[in-house]
Amino acid sequence: MEPTPKRRPGELVFNIAVMLASFGLLYSAYGISGFEALSAPGAVPMATTAIMAVCAIIILVQTLRKGTGGGQTVAADILPLIVIVTIAMIAAYAVLLRPLGFLPTSVLFLLVMIRFLSRRGWGFCLVVSVGTVFVIWIIFRLIFAVLMPQGIIPEGRIVSAITSLF
Repeated sequence: MEPTPKRRPGELVFNIAVMLASFGLLYSAYGISGFEALSAPGAVPMATTAIMAVCAIIILVQTLRKGTGGGQTVAADILPLIVIVTIAMIAAYAVLLRPLGFLPTSVLFLLVMIRFLSRRGWGFCLVVSVGTVFVIWIIFRLIFAVLMPQGIIPEGRIVSAITSLF
């Protein structure tokens, strides 16, 4: 017989958050059309979120049955600094994408993340981040004609100038 696994640090809080989010989504799905009919627009979202809420309750009960311990800590094993910085940078990217635009926000994001993760010099990080964003921009903006948030750089004029050359 296998020993019962111990509850990891933060597992209980995470499961409670998932359960609360499930009930929040269920309430939001109920707001679409309520319990009108099985073919109503909100029926599938309500069924899906109800299953999600039931599963969250089952997982929470299983988590509560586990014993604590295991010698792990949240800071070292669950949320180390690298994860926290990455989450913060993704949040900052999402906030800055609209006002600054795709090009400067992406270069800034990659510059900081490459510097943080690789510990290389600023020159290397700047060349890699600018080169990467430039290649991505050419592929998606020029070849596939995907619209990206323009921001402070007049991207439309640059694209029209480049396309007028060909």
